[in-house]
Amino acid sequence: MRHGERDRAPRDPSAQGGQTRAAEILNQPSDLTLPPAEPAPGAAAQPARHYRTTALIIACALFMQNLDSTVLATALPTMAHEFGIAPTGISLALTSYLLALALFIPASGSTADRFGGRRVFQIAIMIFVMGSIACALSTDLATLVLARFFQGMGGAMMMPVGRLVLLRTVAKRDLVAAMSWLTMPAMIGPILGPPVGGLIVTYLDWRWIFWINLPIGLAGVFLVGRFIDEVRSSDVRPFDLTGFLLSGLGLGATMFALELLSRPGHGAFILPLLATGLVSIAAYLVHARRAAQPILDLTLLRIPTFRLSIIGGTLMRITQGAQPFLLPMLMQLAFGLSAAASGAVTVAPAIGAFFMKGTARTLLRRFGFRTTLTTVGMLVPLLYAVTGFFRPDWPWTAVYAVLLVCGFLTSLQFTAFNAIAYDEIDTRRMSAATSFYSTVQQLAMSLGICTAAGVLGVVSAARSHEVPQFGDFSVAIWTVAAISLTAVFFNLRFDRNAGHELSGRRR
Repeated sequence: MRHGERDRAPRDPSAQGGQTRAAEILNQPSDLTLPPAEPAPGAAAQPARHYRTTALIIACALFMQNLDSTVLATALPTMAHEFGIAPTGISLALTSYLLALALFIPASGSTADRFGGRRVFQIAIMIFVMGSIACALSTDLATLVLARFFQGMGGAMMMPVGRLVLLRTVAKRDLVAAMSWLTMPAMIGPILGPPVGGLIVTYLDWRWIFWINLPIGLAGVFLVGRFIDEVRSSDVRPFDLTGFLLSGLGLGATMFALELLSRPGHGAFILPLLATGLVSIAAYLVHARRAAQPILDLTLLRIPTFRLSIIGGTLMRITQGAQPFLLPMLMQLAFGLSAAASGAVTVAPAIGAFFMKGTARTLLRRFGFRTTLTTVGMLVPLLYAVTGFFRPDWPWTAVYAVLLVCGFLTSLQFTAFNAIAYDEIDTRRMSAATSFYSTVQQLAMSLGICTAAGVLGVVSAARSHEVPQFGDFSVAIWTVAAISLTAVFFNLRFDRNAGHELSGRRR
């Protein structure tokens, strides 16, 4: 059936789950969002006055996770100097965490179903806190990378399971409001992260970046046990252990090989790692075709809107992953700013993203998903390419303006991608689709950091620069921007009426 014919056909009621999930992401009420006053499947719905408490407790964990990642980005140049390594080498501290997210997110839903969402959520917070303590005690890059990977194991379980707990314990009539309470505190983390990280690095010690997670995490564990009920799923799927091991080995070995490409002296490890990764991925592809419930369901890629969101979103996230790594480096190493001053500048994209949230639905209703994704898909890489021209003689108001608009448009773009991805997903496949999509998100951002660090390292070495200079950063920024620009070709393949029900736009 062609796209146009499919869109003119009556909607399958089973697709309502996809519309609900997408409307949550748009963070605005919709006339097709949720049926009235019905508990979520398997839920012991709480009284209306308690849903805010549940959402805010879970939001504390998301706040801690987002604050941690954005604070760390500002501290990377200082940490590289203290460890005595090249600035590009510290990228492992970011990619190891994102890789752990990608590897363990697919297991989060099955683990929560089997052992209980509240219990798994508490354990995930404790793992994240223990990983933070290990990071604070790290004395070299190797121990930091291992600690960050362990911390990422907790992060991988923490937020997907927290969201699942919310879905199962809040009545459907309160779900959209609860999602708003969940997302707003979480959005404060990226805004506070750069300035807080800059102040910590400038006036204290970078290890305090991780110590601040200790009181937040312990409070979260207590509040979850005190105020959130345990709700188990009545439908526990068998865990795909073979798929988990094959996909983990394949993705982990491949990403680590790509990371080592930018590091001299590791050539002997790259080919064996790459071969191991590719063979494992091929073995997983064979396994996924035979398994009844594979941990990553590749048949979801047959759904046009999901497939195009995966491809286009992955290409765009190359830049999204690279920029939080490149911008603090640019400001501190090339501009010579302190960590505190750098954080005050690099907070601009997060502020722009914060102000976008109230306008996404209006813009999507006015222009539609395809037009929005295509237009913004051109503007975002081009605007980020402008940051490659940043020099000390630029007015700071112009620097802030470019970064604010970049943050606004990037947030709009990923709100649209994250919503349209679930437009044609029925309720039965929602968990599998969410795991698949979240895994690809983290892998794409890891790939962005690897690409940026690799290009920056190669260009700096070719020009005999021990510390990257303005021109080196420019080449790295323009490379990732050029890769992301290719997403436009896939955005144009969305059907003209794709997602019209989600946005409330007439055909």
